[in-house]
Amino acid sequence: MKLRPAPREKDAQADLASLARAFAAVTDPEAVTAFLRDLCTPAELEALSDRWKVVPLLQQGVPYREIHELTGVSVTTTGRVARSLDHGHGGYAAAIAATPTSPESE
Repeated sequence: MKLRPAPREKDAQADLASLARAFAAVTDPEAVTAFLRDLCTPAELEALSDRWKVVPLLQQGVPYREIHELTGVSVTTTGRVARSLDHGHGGYAAAIAATPTSPESE
């Protein structure tokens, strides 16, 4: 019987940090799009895009049901994004501030 090496112990924090460094290193929006298309399935891209799409609407105070009617994004997903905006790790706020088209960065 052929011996196989034991799988390495996963370090989720280190893996996430490595992915974050890769994203931070790619600064051209077209290259980021290509990276995302290579990294994610179409369903994952849709889910990520849906979450990002509701952020400005939440910031404007649009009710969840109206966001659903405008975007087709579920009320549940909208609620999750809202919780992350209010009680998350600050990632949405950092991305909003860093996005040139956002009013916060002007």
